[in-house]
Amino acid sequence: MLIDVHHHAIPPVYRDALRGIDPIPGVDYPEWEPGASLEVMDRNGITAALLSITAPGVTFAGAAAAPALARQVNEYFAELVAAHPTRFGAFAVLPLPDVAAAKDELSYAVDQLGLDGVNMLTSYGGEYLGAPEFEPLFAEIADRGIVVHVHPAAPPARDLATFGLPPSLYEFTFETTRTAVSLLFSGLLDRLPDLRLILSHAGGALPFLAKRLTYGPTIGSYLRGKPPVDVLASLRRLHYDIAMSATPYALPALTELAGADHVLFGSDYPFMPDWHTEENVGGFTGHPGWTSAQRSRIAGGNALDLFPALRTRIVT
Repeated sequence: MLIDVHHHAIPPVYRDALRGIDPIPGVDYPEWEPGASLEVMDRNGITAALLSITAPGVTFAGAAAAPALARQVNEYFAELVAAHPTRFGAFAVLPLPDVAAAKDELSYAVDQLGLDGVNMLTSYGGEYLGAPEFEPLFAEIADRGIVVHVHPAAPPARDLATFGLPPSLYEFTFETTRTAVSLLFSGLLDRLPDLRLILSHAGGALPFLAKRLTYGPTIGSYLRGKPPVDVLASLRRLHYDIAMSATPYALPALTELAGADHVLFGSDYPFMPDWHTEENVGGFTGHPGWTSAQRSRIAGGNALDLFPALRTRIVT
């Protein structure tokens, strides 16, 4: 059983809202329809996929219109899951950075629509997820045991050199790292130890930087006695998908950091084409660093533990 936790959708209402803007500069925004996802899933042995929209979320619509757009996207997801209950789950989109509106949509999407979790971008309005204004939302999410899938977006800083390259090529990994560091050193992960986050793309640069991040108080004495209490323990509580990362370069470091119980499969379809889904499945199945039991956990067991409603739909 292979569960894809990083699989994007582009609902018709969302594509209509995007008309006239450049959603992710330099990135070819693909065409999508549910049948194409199901075909790619069938061809690659993917049992079920958890759908989400990606950058730019709904913030681009403006504060007044973003809640309505989020509602329309989430209702589309609920209808799609109802039509294909054993094949699809979905992460709700929230109209951040408006925390009050996000709380309202969280309740509706989870309690009324029955969606499987929520998707957040790495930053909103120039603030990363460790910013204090987001903590009340995270506290409610943690208290309710809701899973958050964190997806990168284009860097909010506009003075970064881009070298004429799309941000998803390399900056997305750094945005994931930046928001994770903000969550760590703000103390939010210490205050909310039950918060369940899935970081995209093997956690960006975190496997490489994990030990380096423990040296904060050594480099700057002002960090002594400040959170996080234990950097490595906090990072090991997080979950990581392997979209675009099922390679011999990324998987050994990620496994060493997270252990097999906190790694999940992801494809990044359709922003990565169908041939890449085949490549990522091959990288996953061919990685020699896991036992058969570990591979089974990563393929689907970890996802089914995180998403009990999905388990009920596809196992019973």
